[in-house]
Amino acid sequence: MAGKLRALKIREMEDMFVPILKNCPNMVELKKIHAHIVKFSLSESSFLVTKMVDVCNHHGETEYANLLFKRVVGPNSFLYNAMIRAYKHNRVYILAITVYKEMLGHSHGENPIIPDKFTFPFVVKSCAGIMCYDLGKQVHGHVIKFGAKFNTVTENSLVEMYVKCDKFNDAHRVFEEMTERDAVSWNTLISGHVRLGQMRRARAIFEEMEDKTIFSWTAIISGYARIGSYADALEFFRKMQMVGIEPDEISLVSVLPACAQLGALELGKWIHIYADKSGFLRNICVCNALIEMYAKCGSIDQGRSLFDEMNERDVISWSTMIVGLANHGRAREAIELFEEMQEAKIEPNIITFVGLLSACAHAGLLNEGMRYFESMKSDYNIEPGVEHYGCLVNLLGLSGRLDQALQLIKKMPMKPDSAIWGSLLSSCRTHGNLGISATAMEHLIELEPDDTGNYVLLSNLYADLGRWDGVSRMRKLMRSRSMKKTPGCSSIEVDNVVQEFASGDDTKPFSEAIHKVLKLLVMHHSRIDEDIIQFMIHDIS
Repeated sequence: MAGKLRALKIREMEDMFVPILKNCPNMVELKKIHAHIVKFSLSESSFLVTKMVDVCNHHGETEYANLLFKRVVGPNSFLYNAMIRAYKHNRVYILAITVYKEMLGHSHGENPIIPDKFTFPFVVKSCAGIMCYDLGKQVHGHVIKFGAKFNTVTENSLVEMYVKCDKFNDAHRVFEEMTERDAVSWNTLISGHVRLGQMRRARAIFEEMEDKTIFSWTAIISGYARIGSYADALEFFRKMQMVGIEPDEISLVSVLPACAQLGALELGKWIHIYADKSGFLRNICVCNALIEMYAKCGSIDQGRSLFDEMNERDVISWSTMIVGLANHGRAREAIELFEEMQEAKIEPNIITFVGLLSACAHAGLLNEGMRYFESMKSDYNIEPGVEHYGCLVNLLGLSGRLDQALQLIKKMPMKPDSAIWGSLLSSCRTHGNLGISATAMEHLIELEPDDTGNYVLLSNLYADLGRWDGVSRMRKLMRSRSMKKTPGCSSIEVDNVVQEFASGDDTKPFSEAIHKVLKLLVMHHSRIDEDIIQFMIHDIS
């Protein structure tokens, strides 16, 4: 009887601390509460220590949580789970698994501590965190052994673990065996295939999914944009809205690169208006994506207006704007903006210097370009990459310093790519330097043996210099290798839909009508009789 009364008194004291711990604002207060718990001889209470570990978890203090945990002689399953959860949430995956192994040591005996549905999701996610497939497979066996197999949260974590370890056969097997699947189950598989660029498989799963969420649609949109299927990305963005799902910030950031690549300016403008009305322009990522879209669609002034309106800018904002101005030939503005960036105490990155060096190349600012290239290492401790060397080679080439450009290429710490040799070859044609062009072409044939553009460029150089024997040799070489020039491709946006056209492609359903209109324009240009024009217009309609 006395024991029962004592236990009841302990429970009352424990309950007294629960609301205090629930409202604990920081670690300083927790340590004060802990002192009172020790004073009342409750420091070994699994119930209270579990609550304190949860507070530590919230504030990222796993070391203090471990200190509390170690003071308890016989922790129960709730405390073990809290400790595993804290380590997992704070990405201390190895220690989460260590605590789990300790927990397994108490799974036998008179009072066994059995891992349950509150244990396994965090243990499995910890295995995924360290990308350890073999360990995850073992834990999967424990899930089956201890009867937690038919829990959706646990099974979802298993699917996620196998997906992260690129074991898709195992992931699909768990998915197929699930008695109940939720949106997380489907989205995990979809996003896994998207990550690997397996869009056909991702789309098949997506089409099979009944209750698609904004995450599902965004995964497909971003996946298509990532592999360069921009038209498909825009198509799914429209379909998403047609089924009544409104875009969020992440979906806008996912689709804007597709708008930028296809030149879908009208859709990009609509997204800008929508983002403004929805309050998404407070998100720097959305603004950065819009600035890039405007720059790539040729509306650099609208991009600059948005940049100037931003209340907060990060290094990506500044770099995107600098690159945009450089690509539009507005070199002085790009350099002035870089100076503003320095005044704002924003540290530049590798993209910033790509924009700066490109700006100098566009404007022929050789001295400035050389100075910025040197300052990367000396002032900002940024090691120049192949793209920076490429910009400098282009700048030297455009300035007519082909020998200096060739020497720079030879001294590069990395292997020059085809873009650098192609830039040098182009500069050789501009300045009529046949000697260095032969060196550039030699490397291009090694790197890009089937690229017709390089052969055409050298052939044109021979023609410019009146070396028709060289022109003939290049053409024979192209014929001997059965090389064909890549067809030209263009796109146009009509009624918010982007149509792509390739040279010689007659597969479009409206190709015949287009050809008739073209004939009409030719006839109109030749001032053919007005009656014939009216007849053809009537025929088309």
